[in-house]
Amino acid sequence: MSTSSQLLSRRAFGRLAAGVAATAGAGALSACAGGGGKPSADAPLRIMAINHVWSQAVKRRVAEFEERVGRRVSMTLLTADQLAGSYNVKLNASGTDVDVMMVRALQEQLLFGHNGWLADLSDRVADDRFAWDDFQDAPREASVTAGKVLSVPVVTERPALYYRKDLVADLGGPPRTLEALMEGARELTRRKDGFYGYVGRGQRSGAVSQWSSFLYSFGGDFVVDGKSGIGSAEAVAAYEYYGRLLAGSGPPGATNMSLEQAMPVFAQGKAAFFVDADAIYSSFLDPKVSRVRETVGFAPFPAGPAGAKPHNIPSWSLGINTFSRLRDEAWEFIRWAAGPEMSAALQKEGIPGARTSAWSDPKTLSAFPSELAEAMRINAERGVGYDRPRVLQVGRARDIVGRPLVAGILGQSVRPVVRDADAEFAEFLVRDNRHKES
Repeated sequence: MSTSSQLLSRRAFGRLAAGVAATAGAGALSACAGGGGKPSADAPLRIMAINHVWSQAVKRRVAEFEERVGRRVSMTLLTADQLAGSYNVKLNASGTDVDVMMVRALQEQLLFGHNGWLADLSDRVADDRFAWDDFQDAPREASVTAGKVLSVPVVTERPALYYRKDLVADLGGPPRTLEALMEGARELTRRKDGFYGYVGRGQRSGAVSQWSSFLYSFGGDFVVDGKSGIGSAEAVAAYEYYGRLLAGSGPPGATNMSLEQAMPVFAQGKAAFFVDADAIYSSFLDPKVSRVRETVGFAPFPAGPAGAKPHNIPSWSLGINTFSRLRDEAWEFIRWAAGPEMSAALQKEGIPGARTSAWSDPKTLSAFPSELAEAMRINAERGVGYDRPRVLQVGRARDIVGRPLVAGILGQSVRPVVRDADAEFAEFLVRDNRHKES
């Protein structure tokens, strides 16, 4: 999932970005060369993945795949920083010692595609047996870079509105609009008692992904017609709204809060509302860490002036190293791991996938609380396929876009900060687009 614990560190992303110019030309040549002859039958298919519940579940089943293709599989699970560092070393050297890569389509795919590190899967996904049309529109579209399918989504994520069922009865139930969320949060805030109407991410860069749903629901976007969109009237309204929400109803120190700091506030019963990734729901049902397991409710993202437009993203996807000498076998792994049967089986275990067929089958949703399953389904239908600017240097973009969020949460005037950030982001996009097209 795309929580802060899984985001690339700035240092790791900087190392990746530093390799762009050096790799783009050499990578293309190596890809054409095909990385040499095919390895012997004893050579394993090597998979590098994030240490995630999806990867763990697939690893437990990998013997099934080995029997299917007659080749041993070596599957390495790493932290996000370890994975980023390994990709940087191996791919900058045109390494052939990784075949299947677990990547984030919205964080590093554009850069990897620019470098020539990911194989084009367009022809492979067109195989009718794979049913590419079965994938949800938003995650499927996020898998495409420069007209090429570079990855296949395997884990998806949307925002959920977590709320206290015992507190919303007098409010007419969970808020269905952002206006009602603001009013309910203010009404329920009791600062003297250490209780807050709303808690959410407020850290400059980390808050951007969750704020994106507010931005879209106000009618704004990060980039419009290739230019900065964060200075639009709609974006300013979204900045001001989010700032007022946390400034008026949030806990102190909100600008230092990432997921790891915000989530415990709600779990310990100190907040009425919380918007964050639906993938973290189990934390609120775990008696070891939660005091709200009997009272937590789940609802779709509330509607803003432009309607309810939450993000619906592929948090993790599978791609093939363009330098791999086992590209056919790597595709067979993806076809198996992201196929309809596996997607349904894993979703039954509570791991949200990207296939429409799995989401439309009541059996696959039985692992989720029924109210959450319905909220996830609705959010997926309404979803926008990205939760951050789609640029090469994602970390830098988030840092710029997040600056007005901090100002609003601190109770400062947002408009002058937005003007500066909009100008900076506009200049950034010019440089980033030149880089992308070079």
